[in-house]
Amino acid sequence: MESENNLKKVTILKDTTPKVTGIGGIFFKSKNPSKIYEWYGKNLGLAIDNYGSPFEFRNANNPNEINYLRWSSFDENSDFISQSNQEFMINYRVQNIEGLVINLKKNGVKILDSIQSFEYGKFVHILDLEGNKVELWEPIDSFFTKMGGTTTK
Repeated sequence: MESENNLKKVTILKDTTPKVTGIGGIFFKSKNPSKIYEWYGKNLGLAIDNYGSPFEFRNANNPNEINYLRWSSFDENSDFISQSNQEFMINYRVQNIEGLVINLKKNGVKILDSIQSFEYGKFVHILDLEGNKVELWEPIDSFFTKMGGTTTK
């Protein structure tokens, strides 16, 4: 029988590889964002707030951690999705955004702006191979948990 003193300590290291870890948001243009929100809430049951619908889900690697995804529409004349060839933009959840930007620059990817930090995470925008604007987000999900409110589950 193995004594307690003979047990080895195991250190679990957090993976910090610069990469995408999931979808963080779906953004699209609309003729009337408030009416589109109302329609999706009424007909598809989305929990709607002033910015669209926050989706709540569990982190697969840490089921006790709540993560969020934002579904949102912008006025068709908004420049939020400017510099893109499309009427939509995907936001990818990432880890180690600084390392990822370094890797993207090495690969010749067009970086549209510098990393910006907010209380809910860090953001940067890039263009993919076909000129689609992509938003990269290193989230701080605890901000949204503390904020509370209704979410789509």
